[in-house]
Amino acid sequence: MQKKIAIINDISGFGRCSVTVALPIISYLGVQCCPVPTAILSNHMGYPNYFMDNYTDRMETYIGNWKSLGLRFDGITTGFLGSTQQIGIVKQFIRDFSRTDTMVIVDPVMGDHGRLYSTYTEELCSQMRELLGLAHIATPNLTEACRLADITYRDGVWRRKELYDMAGRIAAMGPDKVVITGITQGEFIANYVYERGAEPQIIRTHKAGAERSGTGDIFSSIIAADGVNGVPFHKSVRKASGFVKKCIQRTEEQAVPKPDGVCFEDILYQLKRN
Repeated sequence: MQKKIAIINDISGFGRCSVTVALPIISYLGVQCCPVPTAILSNHMGYPNYFMDNYTDRMETYIGNWKSLGLRFDGITTGFLGSTQQIGIVKQFIRDFSRTDTMVIVDPVMGDHGRLYSTYTEELCSQMRELLGLAHIATPNLTEACRLADITYRDGVWRRKELYDMAGRIAAMGPDKVVITGITQGEFIANYVYERGAEPQIIRTHKAGAERSGTGDIFSSIIAADGVNGVPFHKSVRKASGFVKKCIQRTEEQAVPKPDGVCFEDILYQLKRN
């Protein structure tokens, strides 16, 4: 039977991010993608203006109908959550829709470049740590990992021991597998792969161009689909980081405006299913 992932995230109509990225990628990897919208935007917030319909007040009714249908999922993955109320709804969703073998993947979308998003409060950070208690896989970037682990962020070199300690603190909150993404190492971008009971790995790719919206969504979507498909974690991280690099290269070739994300559609066929 085909596997199913519930993805709890916003829907941005333009700009290639969140659900509009996750749905085609997860589907291409052979998994049915079932969105739970947290908000609906005309385009992501990186543009000069946007329309947004906050879906928080309708999430429980939407989810309640799924509950009446007796739905269950092989995977549940989360993206940006903008309030403690949304995080509370997500925690209850995981309890209601999980089976014993359901894989929960949390992408703690909190900030970047050493700064949290303006909407993120200390209370939200605390609630995100609680949500990680229900996760099997966590995919924080370096900024988010530092905040979650209560370690001071800095630019520059991070020693393996420091990254091991950081990932270990996050794993202690709940997830068995943690990948810390977006670690700059000279001309490389590195991902620190931590898996309980396995030797940690650093997987690096050459920098390919400017940072763009949606690359984190591509990465976490591959990790989620591979997770329910049983792909070994380190292989999935290597595949995801390599594919993101190819997407950025293709986008640079086409001189796509930075807010428009990456042209993953052009090379989706290169994404292997195992």
